[in-house]
Amino acid sequence: MSMKKESPSDVQVHLAALQGDVGLLRRVLDSGKVHVDSKDKDGTTPLILAAASGHVDCVKELLEQGADSRARRVTGTTALFFAAQGGFLDIAQILLDRGAPVNSASVDGGTPLFVACQCGHMDVVKELVARGAKVNSHMKDRATPLFIAAQNGHFKILLFLLAQGAIPDSRRTDGATPLWIAAQMGHDHVVKQLLKAGANVDATRHDGATPLFKASHKGHCSVIEELLKYKPSLGLLPNGESALHAAALFGHVSVVKQLISAGADMTLRNQEGATPLQLAQDAKQTAVVEYLCSMPVDRVNGTAHKPV
Repeated sequence: MSMKKESPSDVQVHLAALQGDVGLLRRVLDSGKVHVDSKDKDGTTPLILAAASGHVDCVKELLEQGADSRARRVTGTTALFFAAQGGFLDIAQILLDRGAPVNSASVDGGTPLFVACQCGHMDVVKELVARGAKVNSHMKDRATPLFIAAQNGHFKILLFLLAQGAIPDSRRTDGATPLWIAAQMGHDHVVKQLLKAGANVDATRHDGATPLFKASHKGHCSVIEELLKYKPSLGLLPNGESALHAAALFGHVSVVKQLISAGADMTLRNQEGATPLQLAQDAKQTAVVEYLCSMPVDRVNGTAHKPV
């Protein structure tokens, strides 16, 4: 890429594309003083600016004047990437018709489909998939479009991706699955759908935390209600803690009640030898302490019995 100083005409053509001034754009381009794919220091072309700003007339004019629909910024992002991010379906269609690569990825591996999923643009997602976007592509950290949709709580997009063959248990490099991230974020409707699609209820992240553990840590009662229907592990996890330990430590009384009702063992000791009650006492979680101390019987492995 040329590092030459930008001329006044370069600046004008970029500004016109950014502001959607098709008249000025045409005049500057017709002057012959500037290249239609004039780039700034970040590799941004007028077409990329017009697409990112939603200016369909400028996009059409630039393409008529020979702009390259495949041009990439230094970060690897294209005009189609920004049209998808902005939810500009008409611009995305025009760019695809003019040869914009549907699966062109940025340096971190993100494609137009990723940003459309991230931002919740269902119509753009459908168009991209219809034009050949890969639903199981992944970023450098191996997050898939399904993971991104789950993380952001975009339920309809998640349903669509699953119907298109998205893998429910695809793992990010840290081991997190779409179910894991949805549980952490508190998206109970997404959690319910992923479980229905066959997602593993106990898929652990590399640190040993399961979806139930994360939901208990965050206090997401509605998520826990969905997870409990699929009999998740209530015992000690590979991280040396149980979901009940997490709920007690962070003072989530409602979650503590849910877990105990489901059969969680109050007497379990974590890797440091502490029970949920001891964690709650140390963290001064008064409401949890009061509740656990008020239990008339101990519960061991879900079975009520009188303390000896």
